[in-house]
Amino acid sequence: MDKFEKTNAQFEAAVKECRQLFEQKLHDYRASWRLLRPQSLTDQLLIKARRIRQLEVTGLSLVGEGIRPEFIGLVNYGIVGLIQLERGFSDTVDVTNDEALSLYDHYAQEALSLMKRKNHDYDEAWRSMRVSSYTDLILTKLERIKEIEDLQGQTLVSEGIDANYMDIINYSVFGLIKLSRSEETASQ
Repeated sequence: MDKFEKTNAQFEAAVKECRQLFEQKLHDYRASWRLLRPQSLTDQLLIKARRIRQLEVTGLSLVGEGIRPEFIGLVNYGIVGLIQLERGFSDTVDVTNDEALSLYDHYAQEALSLMKRKNHDYDEAWRSMRVSSYTDLILTKLERIKEIEDLQGQTLVSEGIDANYMDIINYSVFGLIKLSRSEETASQ
């Protein structure tokens, strides 16, 4: 297996884990996230990313949850963000669980496709990065999204919100892969 095949397999495994939680939450809450307006979704992503940074800086969690669940949340909310961009927000839960999963799979596949192209062009550069750098890049992407929202999408040269969501998803998956590797190394 070459390095790109390994990354693809690790990416798919991480997204599968995220999807399982997404599906379980759909069971419990249905697609209640359909009610989130764009700015609220951005704020939800921001909360998760800031929590990761806080845990990285202090190493202290008073609620007993670590960084990994927050990266999973970033992946799932990033995909929700892409769905919301396509569909707009709703005043009701207007998709079935099966429709929500189908949309999830569509955008997860788009994220994988983008990662494959960028990973090829950047030659696995993400593997040399620290997890904390992914966190900082995600926070930067979120600040950019907030600015684009404040500009009502009227940018001059910048990528759109969708490209930033895709990058957030991919950096979060890289974080999950790196955290899995460090957990495997620690248990050996």
